[in-house]
Amino acid sequence: MKSVATIIAGPKFNLNQLEADQIIDAMQHNGGIVENIQWLSPNRALDIHCAVLDVEEVRELLSALLQPVDVDFVVQEDSTTRRKKLLISDMDSTIIEQECIDELADMLGIKPQISAITEKAMNGELDFKAALRERVGLLAGLPETDLQKAYDTRITYSKGARELVATMKANGAKCVLVSGGFTFFTSRVREHVGFDVDEANILEIANGKLSGKVREPILDATSKLNALKFYCDELGIYQSMALAVGDGANDLPMIKAAGTGIAYHAKEKVKREAEHKIDIPNLRSLLYAQGYKDSEIID
Repeated sequence: MKSVATIIAGPKFNLNQLEADQIIDAMQHNGGIVENIQWLSPNRALDIHCAVLDVEEVRELLSALLQPVDVDFVVQEDSTTRRKKLLISDMDSTIIEQECIDELADMLGIKPQISAITEKAMNGELDFKAALRERVGLLAGLPETDLQKAYDTRITYSKGARELVATMKANGAKCVLVSGGFTFFTSRVREHVGFDVDEANILEIANGKLSGKVREPILDATSKLNALKFYCDELGIYQSMALAVGDGANDLPMIKAAGTGIAYHAKEKVKREAEHKIDIPNLRSLLYAQGYKDSEIID
C-alpha cells in the first residue's frame, strides 16, 4: 500500500524543510516508510510518498498534526492516474467568486431574500429544483440587459482558475463547466477561462425581461453526475481519471464519483462528505494535488 500526501500551504504559512521533516518524522513514527519527497512549489506545496500506511491512516495523522495551521492537504493512492484527463467543475463560488443569481437579486433589491434560499439549497436543506424555480420566479421583470451588467460589474474570477484549465488542457485533459446556474454566465466564463464545454440552465426571456421561469429540464446534482459519466464515456476513460470540484450539495454526487473529488471552499455538508477538501482560495491547489510543479503550470 502506497499513498502520496500533497501538503499545500496557505498565504499566511511558510512551508519549509523543518515543517516537512516534522511531517515525515510523524509518518515514520507511526510505521510509515517515506520513500520520496518532492517540492512542487518552494515553501508552498510538497508531495510526500509513503509506503505501509494507507490513505486513511495518513489522512488521520495529518488532520491531527496540521489542524492548527493554515495548510490544506490531499492524500491519495500513489498511482499513475493522479494527472486527470477530465475536469468537471462547478461555476458559482468555485470558478467565480459569486453566486450569479444572488447578484441578479441585488439589482432588484432582494438579495437577502434570495441569498437565504441559495444558502439552504447549497447546504442540501432544500430541493435544488424547487429552490431554483422559486428564486428565478422572484427575478421576474428584471431587464435582460442587467444580465450583462451583472457579469461586467459584479463577477470576479477565483485565483488560479485559468491556470488550472490551461495546464490541464495542455496535458491532454478535457475541461467541462457544469452549473446549476445559467448559460448566460457559463458561456462567458467558459470563454474567459478556456473550458471546452459549458452546461447550465436557460433563463426564459419575454419582451426584454426575465419571465420568472427557467427552461425545463433543470440541470441539478443528477445532471452533473451524468455529465461526468457522459464525458468519461466520450473520452473512453474510467471515472478514476476524472477530477471534479465544487462547493455545494448539488456537486456532491459528481465529487464522490470522480477519481479525485474536491470540495473547494465548500459548505460544511460538502466538506464532511467529500473525500478531499481545499479551503485555501487558489485553484492552483488542484494542480498540486495532481503532482504538477510550478515549472509545469501555465500562468
